[in-house]
Amino acid sequence: MKLTILGTSSALPTSERYPSAHVLNVHERLFLIDCGEGTQMQLRRTRIRFGKINHIFISHIHGDHIFGLNGLLSSLSLMGRKSTLHLYAPENFKRILHSHLNDFEINLSFEIEFIPLSGKDPVLILDDKYITVTSFPLQHRIPTFGFLFREKEAERNIIRECITEYQIPTVRIPAIKKGADFITHDGVVIKNSDITTPPAKPLSYAYCSDTKYFERLASFVKGVTLLYHEATFDKSMDDLAALTCHSTTLDAARTALNAGAGNLLIGHFSSRYRNVQFLVDEARSIFPDTHAAVDGTSYMVDETITP
Repeated sequence: MKLTILGTSSALPTSERYPSAHVLNVHERLFLIDCGEGTQMQLRRTRIRFGKINHIFISHIHGDHIFGLNGLLSSLSLMGRKSTLHLYAPENFKRILHSHLNDFEINLSFEIEFIPLSGKDPVLILDDKYITVTSFPLQHRIPTFGFLFREKEAERNIIRECITEYQIPTVRIPAIKKGADFITHDGVVIKNSDITTPPAKPLSYAYCSDTKYFERLASFVKGVTLLYHEATFDKSMDDLAALTCHSTTLDAARTALNAGAGNLLIGHFSSRYRNVQFLVDEARSIFPDTHAAVDGTSYMVDETITP
Protein backbone atom coordinates (compact mmCIF):
# COMPACT_ATOMS: atom_id res chain seq x y z
CA MET A 1 0.00 0.00 0.00
CA LYS A 2 1.16 3.52 -0.83
CA LEU A 3 -0.67 6.69 0.17
CA THR A 4 -0.23 9.94 -1.76
CA ILE A 5 -1.44 13.12 -0.09
CA LEU A 6 -2.89 15.62 -2.57
CA GLY A 7 -4.31 18.12 -0.07
CA THR A 8 -4.12 18.80 3.67
CA SER A 9 -5.94 22.11 4.09
CA SER A 10 -9.30 22.64 5.71
CA ALA A 11 -11.90 25.05 4.32
CA LEU A 12 -9.47 27.67 2.99
CA PRO A 13 -6.62 26.50 0.75
CA THR A 14 -3.26 28.18 1.20
CA SER A 15 -0.36 28.80 -1.15
CA GLU A 16 1.21 25.53 0.06
CA ARG A 17 -1.79 23.36 0.98
CA TYR A 18 -4.69 22.19 -1.19
CA PRO A 19 -8.06 21.02 0.18
CA SER A 20 -8.61 17.37 1.07
CA ALA A 21 -7.76 14.61 -1.39
CA HIS A 22 -5.79 11.36 -1.03
CA VAL A 23 -4.89 8.56 -3.43
CA LEU A 24 -4.34 5.07 -2.02
CA ASN A 25 -2.46 2.60 -4.20
CA VAL A 26 -3.24 -1.04 -3.39
CA HIS A 27 -1.55 -3.53 -5.72
CA GLU A 28 -1.49 -0.83 -8.43
CA ARG A 29 -5.22 -0.19 -8.09
CA LEU A 30 -5.90 3.45 -7.26
CA PHE A 31 -8.57 4.74 -4.89
CA LEU A 32 -9.30 8.48 -4.68
CA ILE A 33 -10.53 9.61 -1.28
CA ASP A 34 -12.25 13.00 -1.29
CA CYS A 35 -11.77 15.43 -4.14
CA GLY A 36 -11.22 19.01 -3.05
CA GLU A 37 -10.49 21.94 -5.34
CA GLY A 38 -7.26 21.46 -7.29
CA THR A 39 -7.26 17.67 -7.20
CA GLN A 40 -6.64 17.46 -10.95
CA MET A 41 -3.59 19.72 -10.67
CA GLN A 42 -2.20 17.64 -7.84
CA LEU A 43 -2.80 14.39 -9.72
CA ARG A 44 -0.71 15.77 -12.57
CA ARG A 45 2.02 17.06 -10.26
CA THR A 46 2.32 13.68 -8.58
CA ARG A 47 2.18 11.88 -11.95
CA ILE A 48 -0.82 9.76 -11.01
CA ARG A 49 -2.68 8.43 -14.02
CA PHE A 50 -6.30 9.60 -14.08
CA GLY A 51 -7.47 6.52 -15.95
CA LYS A 52 -6.32 4.12 -13.21
CA ILE A 53 -8.78 5.63 -10.72
CA ASN A 54 -11.90 3.46 -10.77
CA HIS A 55 -13.23 4.15 -7.26
CA ILE A 56 -13.85 7.55 -5.66
CA PHE A 57 -14.88 7.92 -2.01
CA ILE A 58 -16.50 11.14 -0.78
CA SER A 59 -16.63 11.58 3.00
CA HIS A 60 -19.23 14.35 3.10
CA ILE A 61 -20.78 17.18 1.12
CA HIS A 62 -18.72 20.18 2.16
CA GLY A 63 -16.99 22.15 -0.55
CA ASP A 64 -13.42 21.54 0.56
CA HIS A 65 -14.02 17.82 0.00
CA ILE A 66 -15.98 17.85 -3.28
CA PHE A 67 -15.33 21.05 -5.28
CA GLY A 68 -12.80 19.23 -7.45
CA LEU A 69 -15.08 16.35 -8.40
CA ASN A 70 -17.17 17.91 -11.16
CA GLY A 71 -14.07 19.11 -12.98
CA LEU A 72 -12.41 15.71 -12.63
CA LEU A 73 -15.46 13.92 -14.03
CA SER A 74 -15.53 16.30 -16.97
CA SER A 75 -11.83 15.76 -17.67
CA LEU A 76 -12.20 11.99 -17.52
CA SER A 77 -14.95 12.25 -20.12
CA LEU A 78 -12.85 14.54 -22.34
CA MET A 79 -10.08 11.95 -22.13
CA GLY A 80 -12.49 9.38 -23.56
CA ARG A 81 -12.94 7.20 -20.52
CA LYS A 82 -15.22 4.22 -21.17
CA SER A 83 -14.99 2.08 -18.04
CA THR A 84 -17.49 2.46 -15.21
CA LEU A 85 -16.53 4.75 -12.33
CA HIS A 86 -17.66 3.67 -8.86
CA LEU A 87 -18.62 6.63 -6.68
CA TYR A 88 -19.23 6.21 -2.94
CA ALA A 89 -20.84 9.20 -1.23
CA PRO A 90 -23.57 10.20 1.22
CA GLU A 91 -26.91 9.20 -0.26
CA ASN A 92 -28.13 12.77 -0.89
CA PHE A 93 -25.15 13.50 -3.14
CA LYS A 94 -26.68 11.57 -6.02
CA ARG A 95 -29.27 14.32 -6.56
CA ILE A 96 -26.54 16.99 -6.52
CA LEU A 97 -24.43 15.06 -8.99
CA HIS A 98 -27.23 14.58 -11.52
CA SER A 99 -28.35 18.19 -11.11
CA HIS A 100 -24.87 19.42 -12.05
CA LEU A 101 -24.61 17.12 -15.06
CA ASN A 102 -28.05 18.19 -16.29
CA ASP A 103 -27.59 21.91 -15.64
CA PHE A 104 -24.33 22.00 -17.59
CA GLU A 105 -25.59 19.55 -20.23
CA ILE A 106 -22.69 17.20 -19.57
CA ASN A 107 -22.98 13.81 -21.25
CA LEU A 108 -20.26 11.68 -19.75
CA SER A 109 -18.56 9.08 -21.93
CA PHE A 110 -18.74 6.57 -19.08
CA GLU A 111 -21.22 5.24 -16.55
CA ILE A 112 -21.19 6.16 -12.86
CA GLU A 113 -22.20 3.49 -10.40
CA PHE A 114 -23.35 5.38 -7.32
CA ILE A 115 -23.03 3.60 -3.98
CA PRO A 116 -24.87 5.54 -1.24
CA LEU A 117 -23.42 5.85 2.26
CA SER A 118 -25.74 5.93 5.26
CA GLY A 119 -26.29 4.46 8.69
CA LYS A 120 -24.88 4.67 12.20
CA ASP A 121 -22.68 1.57 12.04
CA PRO A 122 -19.77 0.38 9.88
CA VAL A 123 -20.83 -1.04 6.51
CA LEU A 124 -18.81 -3.16 4.07
CA ILE A 125 -18.98 -1.27 0.77
CA LEU A 126 -16.30 -3.01 -1.33
CA ASP A 127 -14.98 -6.56 -1.26
CA ASP A 128 -12.70 -7.86 -3.98
CA LYS A 129 -9.73 -10.17 -4.45
CA TYR A 130 -7.26 -7.96 -2.62
CA ILE A 131 -9.06 -5.70 -0.15
CA THR A 132 -12.19 -4.83 1.76
CA VAL A 133 -13.39 -1.27 2.26
CA THR A 134 -15.68 -0.38 5.13
CA SER A 135 -17.41 2.96 5.63
CA PHE A 136 -18.11 4.13 9.16
CA PRO A 137 -20.01 7.14 10.55
CA LEU A 138 -18.22 10.21 11.87
CA GLN A 139 -19.72 13.01 13.93
CA HIS A 140 -19.74 16.26 11.98
CA ARG A 141 -22.35 18.91 11.24
CA ILE A 142 -23.74 16.91 8.34
CA PRO A 143 -23.67 13.16 7.55
CA THR A 144 -20.00 12.26 7.25
CA PHE A 145 -18.17 8.97 6.80
CA GLY A 146 -14.69 7.59 7.21
CA PHE A 147 -13.19 4.73 5.24
CA LEU A 148 -11.16 1.70 6.31
CA PHE A 149 -9.14 -0.14 3.68
CA ARG A 150 -7.86 -3.58 4.71
CA GLU A 151 -5.72 -5.93 2.66
CA LYS A 152 -6.85 -9.53 2.59
CA GLU A 153 -4.34 -12.05 3.87
CA ALA A 154 -2.25 -13.35 1.00
CA GLU A 155 -1.56 -17.01 0.32
CA ARG A 156 1.50 -18.69 1.79
CA ASN A 157 4.73 -18.64 -0.20
CA ILE A 158 5.99 -22.01 -1.38
CA ILE A 159 9.74 -22.55 -1.02
CA ARG A 160 11.08 -23.11 -4.54
CA GLU A 161 13.72 -25.60 -3.50
CA CYS A 162 11.03 -27.78 -1.92
CA ILE A 163 9.25 -28.15 -5.25
CA THR A 164 12.28 -29.96 -6.64
CA GLU A 165 13.20 -31.79 -3.43
CA TYR A 166 9.75 -33.34 -2.99
CA GLN A 167 8.83 -33.40 -6.69
CA ILE A 168 5.68 -31.40 -6.07
CA PRO A 169 3.40 -31.39 -9.14
CA THR A 170 2.30 -27.99 -10.39
CA VAL A 171 -1.34 -28.97 -9.92
CA ARG A 172 -0.77 -29.34 -6.15
CA ILE A 173 0.81 -25.92 -5.61
CA PRO A 174 -2.43 -23.86 -5.33
CA ALA A 175 -3.69 -26.06 -2.48
CA ILE A 176 -0.35 -25.89 -0.70
CA LYS A 177 -0.36 -22.10 -0.92
CA LYS A 178 -3.75 -22.20 0.78
CA GLY A 179 -2.32 -24.22 3.68
CA ALA A 180 -2.59 -27.87 2.62
CA ASP A 181 0.09 -30.41 3.51
CA PHE A 182 1.79 -32.39 0.73
CA ILE A 183 1.73 -36.20 0.54
CA THR A 184 4.55 -37.79 -1.45
CA HIS A 185 4.22 -40.83 -3.70
CA ASP A 186 5.46 -42.92 -0.76
CA GLY A 187 2.68 -41.63 1.48
CA VAL A 188 4.93 -39.38 3.57
CA VAL A 189 3.14 -36.29 4.84
CA ILE A 190 5.18 -33.11 4.44
CA LYS A 191 3.84 -30.43 6.73
CA ASN A 192 2.82 -27.20 5.08
CA SER A 193 5.00 -25.20 7.46
CA ASP A 194 8.07 -27.10 6.20
CA ILE A 195 7.57 -26.19 2.55
CA THR A 196 6.07 -22.70 2.75
CA THR A 197 6.69 -19.39 4.45
CA PRO A 198 3.95 -17.14 5.84
CA PRO A 199 2.79 -14.17 3.78
CA ALA A 200 3.45 -10.58 4.77
CA LYS A 201 1.12 -9.18 7.41
CA PRO A 202 -1.92 -7.53 5.78
CA LEU A 203 -1.81 -3.74 5.87
CA SER A 204 -4.63 -1.31 6.51
CA TYR A 205 -5.36 2.39 6.13
CA ALA A 206 -8.13 4.45 7.72
CA TYR A 207 -9.29 7.89 6.65
CA CYS A 208 -11.03 9.91 9.34
CA SER A 209 -12.25 13.13 7.81
CA ASP A 210 -14.10 15.94 9.57
CA THR A 211 -15.32 14.81 12.97
CA LYS A 212 -15.47 15.73 16.59
CA TYR A 213 -13.95 13.34 19.10
CA PHE A 214 -16.10 10.41 20.19
CA GLU A 215 -14.92 7.27 21.94
CA ARG A 216 -16.58 4.77 19.61
CA LEU A 217 -14.49 5.93 16.64
CA ALA A 218 -11.42 4.08 17.89
CA SER A 219 -13.34 0.79 17.74
CA PHE A 220 -14.10 1.35 14.05
CA VAL A 221 -10.38 1.46 13.16
CA LYS A 222 -8.97 -0.94 15.75
CA GLY A 223 -5.45 -2.11 14.94
CA VAL A 224 -5.13 -0.08 11.74
CA THR A 225 -1.62 0.17 10.33
CA LEU A 226 -1.89 3.83 9.34
CA LEU A 227 -4.55 6.23 10.57
CA TYR A 228 -5.18 9.59 8.91
CA HIS A 229 -7.15 11.82 11.24
CA GLU A 230 -8.09 15.45 10.87
CA ALA A 231 -6.47 17.84 13.36
CA THR A 232 -7.93 21.15 12.30
CA PHE A 233 -7.06 22.95 15.55
CA ASP A 234 -4.40 23.03 18.24
CA LYS A 235 -5.24 21.94 21.75
CA SER A 236 -6.01 25.47 22.97
CA MET A 237 -8.95 25.70 20.57
CA ASP A 238 -11.00 22.80 21.88
CA ASP A 239 -14.07 25.04 22.34
CA LEU A 240 -14.02 26.03 18.66
CA ALA A 241 -13.40 22.42 17.67
CA ALA A 242 -16.48 21.33 19.62
CA LEU A 243 -18.56 24.15 18.13
CA THR A 244 -17.60 23.28 14.55
CA CYS A 245 -17.53 19.49 15.09
CA HIS A 246 -13.84 19.21 14.31
CA SER A 247 -10.89 17.69 16.15
CA THR A 248 -7.83 19.06 17.90
CA THR A 249 -4.39 17.50 17.81
CA LEU A 250 -5.09 15.77 21.12
CA ASP A 251 -8.41 14.40 19.88
CA ALA A 252 -6.67 12.76 16.92
CA ALA A 253 -3.92 11.39 19.16
CA ARG A 254 -6.38 9.92 21.65
CA THR A 255 -8.24 8.12 18.88
CA ALA A 256 -4.97 6.69 17.50
CA LEU A 257 -3.90 5.57 20.97
CA ASN A 258 -7.23 3.92 21.80
CA ALA A 259 -7.33 2.23 18.39
CA GLY A 260 -3.82 0.80 18.78
CA ALA A 261 -2.86 2.32 15.44
CA GLY A 262 0.61 1.76 14.02
CA ASN A 263 1.12 5.36 12.91
CA LEU A 264 -0.89 8.57 12.84
CA LEU A 265 -0.94 11.13 10.04
CA ILE A 266 -2.67 14.40 10.90
CA GLY A 267 -4.01 16.89 8.38
CA HIS A 268 -6.95 19.10 7.41
CA PHE A 269 -5.08 21.97 9.01
CA SER A 270 -6.69 25.36 9.54
CA SER A 271 -5.21 28.07 7.31
CA ARG A 272 -4.26 29.98 10.48
CA TYR A 273 -1.26 27.63 10.84
CA ARG A 274 1.62 28.31 8.50
CA ASN A 275 3.97 25.90 10.26
CA VAL A 276 2.33 22.75 11.60
CA GLN A 277 5.25 21.20 13.44
CA PHE A 278 3.94 22.33 16.82
CA LEU A 279 0.66 20.55 16.02
CA VAL A 280 2.64 17.35 15.50
CA ASP A 281 4.49 17.92 18.77
CA GLU A 282 1.19 18.33 20.63
CA ALA A 283 -0.17 15.06 19.23
CA ARG A 284 3.09 13.27 20.04
CA SER A 285 2.59 14.08 23.72
CA ILE A 286 -0.11 11.39 23.62
CA PHE A 287 0.77 9.34 20.53
CA PRO A 288 4.51 9.46 19.70
CA ASP A 289 4.22 7.95 16.21
CA THR A 290 2.51 11.05 14.80
CA HIS A 291 3.49 12.75 11.56
CA ALA A 292 2.16 15.69 9.55
CA ALA A 293 0.63 14.89 6.19
CA VAL A 294 2.40 16.93 3.50
CA ASP A 295 0.88 17.87 0.15
CA GLY A 296 2.45 16.01 -2.76
CA THR A 297 4.14 13.43 -0.53
CA SER A 298 3.74 9.67 -0.73
CA TYR A 299 3.97 7.35 2.26
CA MET A 300 4.37 3.59 2.37
CA VAL A 301 1.67 2.15 4.60
CA ASP A 302 3.65 -0.02 6.99
CA GLU A 303 4.77 -0.10 10.60
CA THR A 304 7.29 2.68 9.98
CA ILE A 305 6.20 5.82 8.12
CA THR A 306 8.43 6.08 5.06
CA PRO A 307 7.96 9.18 2.87
